Amino acid sequence: MREDVLAHSTALSQDKPLWLQERLKWFREQQFGIILHWGIYAFWDCCESWPLVPEDTWARGEMKCWIERNRDLDRFQRDYWNLIEQFNPTDFDPDAWAASFAEAGAKYVCFTTKHHDGFCLWDTATTDYKITGPRCPFHTHPKADVTRHLFDALRRAGLAVSVYFSKADWHCPYYWSPEPKPFGRGANTVDNPEVWEQFVQYTHTQLRELLTAYGKIDILWLDAGWVRDREDIRMAEIVEMGRKLQPGLLVANRTVGDFEDFVTPEREIPDDALPDVWEACLPLGPDWKYTEGQMLKSADTVVEELNTINQRGGNFLLGIGPKYDGTIPDRDRAILRDIGRLRRGS
Repeated sequence: MREDVLAHSTALSQDKPLWLQERLKWFREQQFGIILHWGIYAFWDCCESWPLVPEDTWARGEMKCWIERNRDLDRFQRDYWNLIEQFNPTDFDPDAWAASFAEAGAKYVCFTTKHHDGFCLWDTATTDYKITGPRCPFHTHPKADVTRHLFDALRRAGLAVSVYFSKADWHCPYYWSPEPKPFGRGANTVDNPEVWEQFVQYTHTQLRELLTAYGKIDILWLDAGWVRDREDIRMAEIVEMGRKLQPGLLVANRTVGDFEDFVTPEREIPDDALPDVWEACLPLGPDWKYTEGQMLKSADTVVEELNTINQRGGNFLLGIGPKYDGTIPDRDRAILRDIGRLRRGS
């Protein structure tokens, strides 16, 4: 296990109020969850929305979608943002999704309501860059607000709900202003107090929507750990608001320390039990998202990983990538089915 993961977990171990201890006890008992990376990036062989960042050359590599655009970043970004006009997942069946996860024995599901690219998978009032926006052909579908329909289906299947939300937003001009042109993944607006305050309010409003209008939320899973310190979004206010709207809400302010109720080591299994509550996050394949043709882990491997993690006191959050058409790929569903069968011993 990396020393930084252990040090981070140790730093978080401290006295917690009784209600939080009880909620964390509940969380430990869940043992197995699913994380879904789904968005407009499902069309391409890219590493979610990371290739949009100019300085993150590692994220583009030799991807087909990068080579097809002659390694022209301006063209790549333009075409990526415009994928909203193709996103039409008409085969989306939230009850079928939930059934597959329950069959595998999962107890909770973390869903990417918004990745760093800013594309919103709920009916937000803050932007038209959303699945229910007029540019998205799916916006007229009866299940266009996929977050609402998925969360309802998860609860019907007896699964707890975890909301993935990126604190960064590369589509929002209050975070990535087009002038000067952004280079790194962080905000280029923090030195303009008026603009930055607009981003803070934008973020608070989006989270208030998700925590108000989408039923019982068990976990708020905040990504983009670099949004901290100078990029101050007033996390104390967010958490206070969240727990008023959703009593007992657990918060994973990933890799930050503050307001991080449990630790989330990514792509690794700690060598031993961590001193704090933890959840190991590992994808089923090389990528978190759907990428056609990738080699996936076998059900036996996943169950072995799950048993190891649980024996060391952690939860296992398994990454699954739905397709652009709204389905869980057949290969993934078969593995989920076999995971459940192996765990039941049948």
